[in-house]
Amino acid sequence: MEGGFDVVKRFGVRSIGWLLVPALVGATIIVGCQNNQPKKESMKESHQQHEVNGDIREATAGKEHLPSFLNETNSDVKRVYRLAAKHAKTLEKMPCYCGCGESVGHKNNLDCFVHELKKDGKITWDSHGTKCSTCLDVAVKTAELKEKGKSDLEIRKYLDNQYKDSNGKPTPTPMPAS
Repeated sequence: MEGGFDVVKRFGVRSIGWLLVPALVGATIIVGCQNNQPKKESMKESHQQHEVNGDIREATAGKEHLPSFLNETNSDVKRVYRLAAKHAKTLEKMPCYCGCGESVGHKNNLDCFVHELKKDGKITWDSHGTKCSTCLDVAVKTAELKEKGKSDLEIRKYLDNQYKDSNGKPTPTPMPAS
């Protein structure tokens, strides 16, 4: 027999076992060290992702670049995040009714999806909306009504009426002008 079987025959199973143990331990140490450090560095460099009050915030180059925390969500949630970015000016004027004003300091429904829109087009997303059906519902209803030509005031009055009996306290969002 030639090749690897020759080694087993020549040195016996115990000898091979003694050769494999240090090799496996060494490989585990090397792989473990390689996996820990670069992940931390690449996370900071490419995603600028961090957690605040249990919600993830992640910066991207612009509205067309969704955050990586949406990779494991369904297409409907991704659609709502796109709608939130598209209708940001209107969502800033709409409350969220889930209680996030008190629990995480949100001021409006946009805060559930977007933490910051920068003048250079960059955007810092917020994962809060991925975990809350109320946040998602408010954003979808707002976008639908806006696309039907409703004014911000009309949308706000509609939402206030729809959520008047909700369990969560609305965010402290000022009433839009007429």
